[in-house]
Amino acid sequence: MATKKNSPVDFEALLENINADFPTLQVLDENGKVTNPDLMPDLSDEELVELMTNMVWARVLDQRSTALNRQGRLGFYAPTAGQEASQLGSQFAMDKEDYLLPGYRDVPQLIKQGLPLKEAFLWSRGHAAGNYYPEELKALPPQIIIGAQYVQAAGVALGLKKRNKKNVVFTYTGDGGSSQGDFYEGINFAGAYKANAVFFIQNNGYAISTPREKQTAANTLAQKAVAAGIPGIQVDGMDALAVYAVTKKARDWSIAGNGPVLIETLTYRYGPHTLSGDDPTRYRTKDIEDYWEKRDPLARLRIFLTEKGLWTEDKEEAIIEATKEEIKNAIKEADAEPKQKISDFLKNMFEVSPQSIKEQIAIYEAKESK
Repeated sequence: MATKKNSPVDFEALLENINADFPTLQVLDENGKVTNPDLMPDLSDEELVELMTNMVWARVLDQRSTALNRQGRLGFYAPTAGQEASQLGSQFAMDKEDYLLPGYRDVPQLIKQGLPLKEAFLWSRGHAAGNYYPEELKALPPQIIIGAQYVQAAGVALGLKKRNKKNVVFTYTGDGGSSQGDFYEGINFAGAYKANAVFFIQNNGYAISTPREKQTAANTLAQKAVAAGIPGIQVDGMDALAVYAVTKKARDWSIAGNGPVLIETLTYRYGPHTLSGDDPTRYRTKDIEDYWEKRDPLARLRIFLTEKGLWTEDKEEAIIEATKEEIKNAIKEADAEPKQKISDFLKNMFEVSPQSIKEQIAIYEAKESK
């Protein structure tokens, strides 16, 4: 009997299949012109103005937070300028009962979901009070461990599904986070159980100084969803309308019982990775900076709204001044918070302190009372 030979494997064809069907979705180009009317979200004029207001607020918050850090009035800070469309465009699609599990660059979303600005500043300073969230805020504090929020999000999302909640978990990481084991474990677990989650990769091009192309051979980060059996979408992360539209559709998909979605937003951070010593001029050229500045998320939405008669320079200036005042008041409130004590740190270590810690607490409380 003749033996049937195996067909040859065409690796080039396999690679073409892997890299197919992940277009970058867009509504507004860098000139504020509509490129895809079919994806245009159904937002009222008031909602469009609110979204732009949130983005202007975030840009001012970034500028003032940078200044406050340089003055020694804030601690850890990860700049957000350039990522306003990715962050606030996606947050705009959230419900107040949805859960937010942010990374350390995602403080703007937390504040817009209900975290008082004072608490955000205290978190930056490492103050325990920065982790005391209002009961109605469905969120965890920003995750410092790269990618760990993806595993947490999978668990929270499964909990929502088991309780038949029509809400989802939103979680964010960067392109560097998508190279972590927790990233793969999180999307795989959520995919296997069809949990209620929308996972974001904010691809701003660099994991600190490591370019995205040196992290993975994948053509896109969105296609990493394929291995978990979930939809993966790439969107222009400098286009707030596209980010909102894709996020809204992903949320609807997930709460309908279809499982999670992975969204890659192509965005850019204008500043350093954090203000803790990173110098982006050592690994980014002026040509790269110029390329992304021409695609500024505020500029393109500003043009679009201005042409619709919904935005003016005076309106934006009023928002800037109001935001500065809000920040000034919040930092005063943070300054007034009682200073932390060593005894407080010790008390926070355990729910029920062992004898050795109780003894140390007593020693430090005696010293602190003098």
